[in-house]
Amino acid sequence: MFGAEDHGRFQSFFAAASALIRSCTSVRFSTSRTSLSQTLGHLHLQTSPVISGNNEVRNPLEAAFTKQRGEQGAGGARLTAPWSCSLAILFAQFLLFIPSGDAQDRKPPSVSLNAARQSPAPDSTQPDAPLAAARTLLDQAQVSEAGHMVRQYLETHPDSADGHFLLGYILFREIQTEATLETTAESVKDIVVRPSDGKTRDEKVRDSLAEFTAGAKFHAPNAFDLKIVALDYVLLGDYVDADKWLTRSVEWNRKDADAWYYLGRARYNENKFADAISAFQQCLTLSPGNVKAEDNLGLALAGLGRNEEATAAYKQALDWQSKALLKNPGPYINLGSLLLDESRPEEAVPYLVQAVETAPREFRAHELLGKAYTRMDELQKAQTELEKATELAPENANLHCMLAPVYRKRGLTEKAKAEFDRCAALSGSHSIPETPRP
Repeated sequence: MFGAEDHGRFQSFFAAASALIRSCTSVRFSTSRTSLSQTLGHLHLQTSPVISGNNEVRNPLEAAFTKQRGEQGAGGARLTAPWSCSLAILFAQFLLFIPSGDAQDRKPPSVSLNAARQSPAPDSTQPDAPLAAARTLLDQAQVSEAGHMVRQYLETHPDSADGHFLLGYILFREIQTEATLETTAESVKDIVVRPSDGKTRDEKVRDSLAEFTAGAKFHAPNAFDLKIVALDYVLLGDYVDADKWLTRSVEWNRKDADAWYYLGRARYNENKFADAISAFQQCLTLSPGNVKAEDNLGLALAGLGRNEEATAAYKQALDWQSKALLKNPGPYINLGSLLLDESRPEEAVPYLVQAVETAPREFRAHELLGKAYTRMDELQKAQTELEKATELAPENANLHCMLAPVYRKRGLTEKAKAEFDRCAALSGSHSIPETPRP
């Protein structure tokens, strides 16, 4: 038997349901969707803006991702009149069995989007045990062996999303064996990768993206997968797409400090300095004392002309690594560069000397130190540093253009002419006219 409260509730609902059934009108259910559109910055560009040329890779992945998410993202799903009527009747019947009291207020447990995207942990009784074994090999840095195992698995399980995603990650890791992620993520143009299979770096990156696209046809990638997709785009120099996928990744896993860091890097390279600052600050919240994030926070602040704050950030990064055995040259280089921009070469020299000592094969450190000595009219020291920089980065036109006048001032006419000619040739062949900031 119903209580008076239950009976009254049923009568109220039944009246509303009856009205809906009689009308048999369409009902539209809309689902909210976080906007991922990006606002382009209008700040002065230090380098040419990146124009995305990866539609053949990006669009299939986007389409597969959208298809997997369902048709509800943009406008919601429509329930036609017959379905509306049936739903009202079924819900009225369901109401008859709802007990009164506190039980009706209980809600189903919420599941985070990121957790829902994670594949179940494999074990030896599951059909994807080979993938678990491949992951173990990958953890042991046996990248080629892991790739071979996953390729064999996909021959008999071509519809395995996890298999395709893992192979996409393995291909990314293969690229890392030729050049470290930190270098490629922050100075893509300076990397020369020679994969052992003869493919260029860009070809291997596209192979990696193709695997993520294939896997997305069967179920949506998770936050980690999207981070790797984004870093593939970083390797292609496509920071717009890197920004897009990293944005989705951090929406699903807001505790991934590395994803926030790389999102900051992508936005910095888009000259979206305010957005980059926000991302680096998120990284620092999750990873206090992170020297790279603090250093790059300084770069983003300098991009907005907030030089005093940038200087404080660089010095904070230097303080954090003061007792570290292996130091990051970035804060030394960037602080020295900022001091040169402010026409303070004498103050810049000690930081740049430390940068050279920390990373003797970093041409940027030698370049800036040579520039500082040139402005101080210490031409012999300037020549030594700029010669070392050109030795480390011989295709960089800017270095030859800087070295030529130093030779001329020192009376080394033939060397000066050779460097001027080299400067003109490289500039004419569209080489890097200015050294990109790290």
